[in-house]
This record gives sequence, structure tokens and C-alpha cells, in this order.
Amino acid sequence: MQVQNNPLDQLLAIVGPTASGKSSLSMLLVQAAAEHHITIEIISMDSALVYRGMNIGTAKPTPAELKRVSHHGINIRDPWEHYSAAAFAHDVKQWVQEIRARGNYPIVVGGTMLYWRALGQGLSQLPATTQEVRLRIESRAQLLGWDTLYRQLQEVDPMTAARLPPGDHQRISRALEVFELSGEPMSSLIQQEPYAISRNDANFEHVLVSLEPNNRAWLHERIEQRFTQMLTLGLIEEVKTLLTHPQINATLPAMRAVGYRQAISYLNQEYSYAQFVEAGLAASRQLAKRQITWLRAMPSRRVVDPSDQQALAQTIHDCLDHILKTR
Repeated sequence: MQVQNNPLDQLLAIVGPTASGKSSLSMLLVQAAAEHHITIEIISMDSALVYRGMNIGTAKPTPAELKRVSHHGINIRDPWEHYSAAAFAHDVKQWVQEIRARGNYPIVVGGTMLYWRALGQGLSQLPATTQEVRLRIESRAQLLGWDTLYRQLQEVDPMTAARLPPGDHQRISRALEVFELSGEPMSSLIQQEPYAISRNDANFEHVLVSLEPNNRAWLHERIEQRFTQMLTLGLIEEVKTLLTHPQINATLPAMRAVGYRQAISYLNQEYSYAQFVEAGLAASRQLAKRQITWLRAMPSRRVVDPSDQQALAQTIHDCLDHILKTR
């Protein structure tokens, strides 16, 4: 049932896999709206951009871009601080109300689709982890191996284990954390307070523009170009600097982000430089694949091929038309 007077109604979002051009499209839309005397403020929907000091590896907007256009959801946590999809959903509702109260127009831009689901559907209330529990499970993984921890998850929570690949260490760790903190399987807690099964549902009217290239090679080339640029800009040096902080270590969720995790392995001499580059590229391609798979389960989205300049121009026109009609 449609929620009446929802402050999120008519929300415009630009989503897509990593390196698909979401930020570029949003900035072009900002320029187009300005010609009609409309000020757009951008809400970042990216689980890595929230962290201070993680600039190069997250392809964070430049200081000049942040100054030119108001952004929300960027640089709001230190890497050792917790931030979640539920926190994002809470924050977005406040940001949207504040933006609209200023007479401006909010757009959501990003590729962390779990955040979108939390915003549109809500999430089950699972216990928040602690650094102590996370470190304890990480120590067990180092001692016994992740294969053993995956088998342990199969024993205590077979339903969750069945939907996770053995190599998804972050989600395996989270499921074990939930079990250790609550004494109950994550799957049981979710069933007690289920959220919508369909990724396409949302409790507010919205327009979801999804940048999905028809040619996967085009996206892979952009991923490689961007990763190369990150290396040139000093990704390794950025990670070195982060690790000098006493509260930052490799087990933090922030440090498990694509690029950072591989850089840490390189700095720990687990990879050669060539292996690090290949691992970073492979992780980026895998991330893009997961994002596209998620998006394809959302039939209401408007699919745009970002390699098609004419399609992008039409998308800007259509988004601007939506803004003019709904502001």
C-alpha cells in the first residue's frame, strides 16, 4: 500500500555498477537543472564514501566538486566507526526533508543497493556487531581458515550458509557475529521480522535510473582505467597512511572495501605488485557483476546504456522533466 505524504515520494535516484558513470551523469543533471534555476543536492548512496580519509580508492568527488554541489553521506564517519544500511535510511529521510525545506531538489546517486532496499523496504533488526566479536571471528579465520568457518556456519545456520558462496568472507563473518551475539541464526531473526522479498518494492513513489552497459567489455575497460588512475593518484600511499592510525586495522569493514583489501594484502607482502593489480581489478569486476545482478531483479528501473551518448542526453532531459513536474 502506498504510504501517504511520504517525504520520499517522487525521489529520483541514479544507480548502476561501479565505474558506469553515475557521478558524471548526476553532475550533468545538476548543470541542466541550474539553467532552470533549480538547485540539486546529491545524496551519496555508497557504503565507502561515508568514510573520512578514504578518498582515492573510493573515487570520491574532488574538493572542488564537493564545494560546487552540496553532497550528503560523504565524510560522515571515521573508518573505525560503524555505519549501516539502516543508518543510511534514517539519514536520507532527514536529508530529503532538509533539502526540500530549502527549496532545493534531492537526488540519490550510488551503487550500494542494500542501502536502497533499506530505504524503500526497511530491514530486519539484527544485532549490531562489536569490534571485540569481529576480531574474535577474524582470529578464528586466520587460525582455522575460512573454509572451516563456513562449515561452522552451515552447522549453526544452514539457511544462511546455503545462500552464501564459501568465498564471501564478509557475509560469513557477519552471520557468525549475529549468531554469537544473539544465540540465534540470522535466518531465524529475519523470519521473525521479515522485509519485502522483492527488490523492486518500495514504500514511496520514485524514479530509478539504472546505468547498465550493453557491452560488458566497455565497463571492464572503464574499471581498468579508473583503477589505473587510482594507482597513479597514490592509492597505496593512501592505504599506508590510513594504517598508521592506531584505530584502523585490516579487519574493519571500511578496510574490506574493494581496492583497500587488496592493497593491504600487497603491503603485507601477500601479493606481488602485479598480483595486487590483478586482484583489485578482479574484485572490481566481481562487484560490478553483483550490482548488475541485483539491479536486474528490479523491473521498474529505467535502464540506460551509459556508452550511448544519445541515450544519456535523453535521460538528462527526462530527469529534468521529472524534476520540473514534481518539485
